[in-house]
This record gives sequence, C-alpha cells and structure tokens, in this order.
Amino acid sequence: MLTLLAVCAATPAAAQGWEPRRVANIQALDKVNARVTVLQARVGEPARFGTLSILVRSCQGRPADEVPDSAAWMEITDSRAPAGAPPAFQGWMFAENPALNMLEHPVYDIRVLSCR
Repeated sequence: MLTLLAVCAATPAAAQGWEPRRVANIQALDKVNARVTVLQARVGEPARFGTLSILVRSCQGRPADEVPDSAAWMEITDSRAPAGAPPAFQGWMFAENPALNMLEHPVYDIRVLSCR
C-alpha cells in the first residue's frame, strides 16, 4: 500500500508538467472563533494549527508560462482522534479548485494558497 501511495502522490503533478516547490502557503480557519491564519509549511516538516498536524509531502506549482495553480499532497492528523484512527485528510489539494478535494472537519478548514 505504501508503494501505491508513493505512486499516487507523484503521478498527478508529474503527468501535467508541474514543478516541485519547497514551501506551501496554507490558509487555516478555526470555525469556532473565525480565526484565519496563513501558515508556511515546508515540505516534509509538520506544521501545527489548533489540534491539527499538517504534513506536506509534496508541493507543486505550474511553470511561469502556464495558468497559475498550485497543488500540495498533504496528510492531516488530529490529536483528538482516537489512537489508530486514519488521518483526517490525505491527498492532493489544489489552490485554484479548493472544493475538488478538501478536509472535512467540524472545527477546521484548510486550504492551499500557493506553493513556492
């Protein structure tokens, strides 16, 4: 299964000629108090927001001569989840189409803004 995840994580961006980037700009919303925060998450280093841990595994951007867009493969876990629970989110998020694949969480919204 890990091999399949690695292939899925690399395939969409590689197939469309996207370029790897090192940092994801992520917008995080706490729905309880309407607090919006912009996080800068380096690829491979977890970022924290509330009870969430956000690990960006890949961050891709379109070349300068194409329509701007960014995509990040993320694994988001919640420290309040029971032991052994699956991640709250795992997959690609796209900056220009955030509703395509999004975190479904009662307290938080996470959105990729850009990769740089």
